[in-house]
This record gives sequence, structure tokens and C-alpha cells, in this order.
Amino acid sequence: MGLGRRRSGKRADERTEEAPAAERVAVAERGPGGETDAAADRADAVEPARPAGASALWSVGLGRAGTRSVQVLALVALVAVAVFAVTRLTLIVIPVLIALVLAAAISPLVGLLRRKGVPSFLATVVALLALVVVLGVVVWLVAAAVVKQWPELRDQAVEGFDELQTYVQNLPFDITEEQIASVRDSLVGLLQSDAVGAGALAGASQTVDFVAGFFVMIVVLFFFLKDGPAIWEFLLRPFEGARYARGQRIGETTVRTLGGYVRGTAIVAAVDAVASGIGLALVGVPRVRPLSVLVFLLAFIPLVGATLAGVLCALVALVAVGPVEALIVVAIVIAVNQLEGDLLQPVVMGRTLRLHPLVILIALTAGTVLAGLTGAVLAVPIAASIWRAIQVWDGPDLPARFARQKRVAYTPLTLPTLLRV
Repeated sequence: MGLGRRRSGKRADERTEEAPAAERVAVAERGPGGETDAAADRADAVEPARPAGASALWSVGLGRAGTRSVQVLALVALVAVAVFAVTRLTLIVIPVLIALVLAAAISPLVGLLRRKGVPSFLATVVALLALVVVLGVVVWLVAAAVVKQWPELRDQAVEGFDELQTYVQNLPFDITEEQIASVRDSLVGLLQSDAVGAGALAGASQTVDFVAGFFVMIVVLFFFLKDGPAIWEFLLRPFEGARYARGQRIGETTVRTLGGYVRGTAIVAAVDAVASGIGLALVGVPRVRPLSVLVFLLAFIPLVGATLAGVLCALVALVAVGPVEALIVVAIVIAVNQLEGDLLQPVVMGRTLRLHPLVILIALTAGTVLAGLTGAVLAVPIAASIWRAIQVWDGPDLPARFARQKRVAYTPLTLPTLLRV
């Protein structure tokens, strides 16, 4: 026992001797400011390690540019594959997109019926039948007013262009015969192509693709109207938290944008058709009804549609009643377009379609190249929906970071500012 106490006492003495020695070493290592080398080591450890070897080549400016280039190429390849798939699956993609747009347009009617106590299935059927009736009336008007009288309208438009050619030759600047012939051939080819007139409608209605696509659109439209929110909720199941909330915002915004665009465009097109028809009737232009129907249909193609309708009305007026009346028709078309752009569209559509005209033109071109006339009609509402989704990407009123407006602080140029410089 005594031996154990002596050994423990010895160890205690050794520890007491080591403690002052450690304190002396720490004091010796302190710098003038009282900081130890250990703190400096910790500060050095915070600094990120610089890459070495081959990875260092990708950390400089040229390496980062190469990395971004590879990422851009991968993104372009992904978009190219998606576009190729869309062009190969038009029988599915186009009916689904049309069903989505139409469902967004009449979804308020379904919601109203449900709030009134109508069962979901019955409300969907009633809304679908109402849509079919409206589309049937439009098709009947097109068939009765445009298709039957299209040959006469086409001939008058071509004759009006030939008559316009005589006025153009007397202008102070030179226009060659080759340029006039090229424009005339393009106009005749457009008016006589399969994309316009009874031949297009009859040919399309007789194809298997048209019938199959129509039934696909009806079935998809029914389920979009009946179970649209549930379908979107199912698609958002893999996401949680902020990403789930973002998906909810994008879905609600897309439906509002598409529905508002279709309803607003239909109202604007109806007003344009009525106003143009009244103007044409007052001037004395024949075939007012088919021209008014064409104005209504072409109004669904932004920028280009109104111009084409105005040109067609002016050419028919030039042949039927004379050059003065044709100029009056041009003035009427311009006035109607100004009324639409400055008063009607901002009131009816609001913030639904706030796109730069260049963006609209690019979207129209891309849609026409990918899906013809149907693509031209669907391109702009889809582009507007994508832009609105970007506007609510990070919050209800907070766009995605790359789309936020950058505000630079402005310092007024004053004498004290110049003196400081």
C-alpha cells in the first residue's frame, strides 16, 4: 500500500512539473498581438485548397469558358432531341396541347358548376358539350361563309393585286417586273395552297390522323376538365417543400395564362370581326360575312393575322368598289387594330400576354415551322405561359434570378461628386 501511494505521488509531481512547462511553451509561442500559431494555422485551414495538376487547367478563364460551352452544347442537344420527339409524335402532342388550352379556357365554367352543387362528372359533361356547341358554330360559319365563297374571294384577291400592280408602276421609285411577279406568284400559291380553302378542310377531315387526333383531344380534354388538379398533384408527388410550392405556382399560373389568353383573344377577335364587318358594309364591299369570319379566325394569330386579314379585305375592296374605297378599308383596318392594341387588349387580357413583339414573332415562326398553322396558333400562348412561369419561379411575385430586373444605383452628377473624383 505504501509503495502504491509513493508511485501515485510521483506521477502527480510529474504532472505538476509538466503543466508550467506547457504554459511556458504557449507563452513563448504567442505573438505580439497575443495570438498563437495554432489560431494562424486554423485561419490558414479555412482558405480553399487550390487545384493542382490537370484540374488546374479548368479553373482558369479559358477552362471555365470550355466548361460552359460543354454545358450549352448538352442543353442544345437536349432541346434538339425534344423537338425531334415532338415532330415525330404530333398525333399525340398537338391534341394534348389543344386539350390543355381548351381546358384552361373553360375550367372556370366547371368550377362554377361545382360550386353550385353540380356533381363533378355532370359539370364536366355540361362544359364539354358547351364547348362542342361553340366549336360547331364556328365550323359551321367557316363552312357556310368561307369555304363556299372562297374561290370568288381568291379570284378577287388575285385580281386586286393585278390592279394594284398598275398603281405601283407609277410610283417615283423603281420596282422591277420580276419583283412584282415574284410577289404575285407567292400570293397565288398561298391562296391556292392546300392550307387554305375547302380542299384543306375536306382533305384534313378525311384523314385518319385528323379523326384519331380529334378523338384523342376530346378524351384528354374530358379528363383535364374532370381531374386536372388531381393529375397535376400526382405529377408533383416527387417534390417536397419549396420545389413542391413552386410546382403549385407554375400549374396555377399556366392555367390562368392559357385560359385568359384564349378567352381574351376570342373576345378581341369577335370585336374585330364585328367592327370590320360594319365598316366593310358601310363602304359597300361585297361578301362581308366571309371576310368578317376570316378576320375572326386570323385574329388568333398575333401580329401576322390582322395584317393578312386587312390585306385581303383591301384587295377585295379594290376590285369590287374602287381604289378610294380600298383606302377607306385600309383606314378602317388600321383603326380597328389600334383600338384592339391600345384599349381592348389591355382591358380584356391584362397581364396575360406581356411579351415583346420580337418574342411573339420568333414564337410564331418556330411554331409554324414545327406544326404549321396549328403551331402558329399555339406558339404564343405557350410562350406566354412559360414566361409567366418564370415570373413566379421563386415566389408569387419573385421571378427566377436570371429574369429579375437589375437596378443600378444612380448617383446624380453634382459639384461635390466631381470634386471627390
